[in-house]
Amino acid sequence: MKFYVGIDIAKHDHWVVVLDESGKRHLSRKLTNTPEDLARLVDELRALDGERRVAIDVVGGIASLLTATLLQAGEPVVYVSGLAVNRSRDALRGGENKSDPRDAQVIADLARTRGDLRAVGVNDDVLVGLRLAVSRRRDLVVDQTRRIARLHDLLVTVHPGLEAQLDLTTKSGLLLVESFVTPSELRAAGADAVREHLVARGVQARQAEKLAQAAVTAARAQQLAIPGERFLAAQCRELATEALAVRARIRRIEQDLEELLPRTEHGAVVRSLPGMGVNLTAEFLVEVGDLDRFSGPDALAMAAGLAPVLRQSGTVRFTRRNYKGDKNLKRILYQSAFASLGHPASKAFYDRKRAEGKRHHQAVIALARRRINVLWALMRDRTPFDGEHRRPDAEAA
Repeated sequence: MKFYVGIDIAKHDHWVVVLDESGKRHLSRKLTNTPEDLARLVDELRALDGERRVAIDVVGGIASLLTATLLQAGEPVVYVSGLAVNRSRDALRGGENKSDPRDAQVIADLARTRGDLRAVGVNDDVLVGLRLAVSRRRDLVVDQTRRIARLHDLLVTVHPGLEAQLDLTTKSGLLLVESFVTPSELRAAGADAVREHLVARGVQARQAEKLAQAAVTAARAQQLAIPGERFLAAQCRELATEALAVRARIRRIEQDLEELLPRTEHGAVVRSLPGMGVNLTAEFLVEVGDLDRFSGPDALAMAAGLAPVLRQSGTVRFTRRNYKGDKNLKRILYQSAFASLGHPASKAFYDRKRAEGKRHHQAVIALARRRINVLWALMRDRTPFDGEHRRPDAEAA
């Protein structure tokens, strides 16, 4: 007999339900997220006389200890998405009613009826480190974008002429704002002092000279002091200092990614593709995970929302845009395609699509879809990009 185990994951207490092949329930109880109770669950599963398949609705995070315990015990674990659980629960009688036991039973039933669920494997230290680094960098970048936008807003209030001259995404612009904000500060310091300050902080002499002259010129054009400019300037300097610290932190994470990528299975070959830098390669590997979860490049394109969706009912048949793909994976592939336009092969493909009448965005999307075939071939063959890769369905040499 085969048994199907569904576990509804929560922060402190999970819920586990075990069904047999006929759908009869054999176990339903709360599962505390402690080593002792998880070990007890393993004993209960081993006591069942038959094959077992365990399904969970969360991978990583709060499910890490449970997953590691089950895999170490040799239990096969598969993943059921939360969307699939919600849709299946809503289709049952009283579908709007939600509870942990009900969700656990739905998960177990999906494990019983679906054979296409993705297997969950053991992540090694390198992949865990890569995932954490990518996640942390993403958080820092989002916060930094918000911080820079706030700094622009404050600076345009106190000194709009200076704000128009600065690129606050660069280190030199932030270094200037960290010390000089108001027109009176810049006029009192003079261009020579501002230039020397920037050079001392590591800005190239030519860039420092250009920036100092532009800043002092803007200060001389504004003789009026804005009410509250002392407080506005103090907050601008504080935000600039924070932004500089975050820039350094992001750079350290990117250095960590540089060291981790060569230690992953596909890091070197994915990065060899034009447009796939360190950050995009790391994000791609984290999003894709195990390549075995996709049957081919078409499945990967569908997962990324880069393949059209078939809609057929009776005699009506058409394709439409995919709206339910992984938005983050689609962003990674789109950005890498855009970044690859300096490569001759990518530029030729892009130009051909433009000549066919496609708009810029459509041409880049088409290029991103084409590059999925190349990425698949790279990872399949485990060979770096050389511009002459075979079709994904061709036999390996």
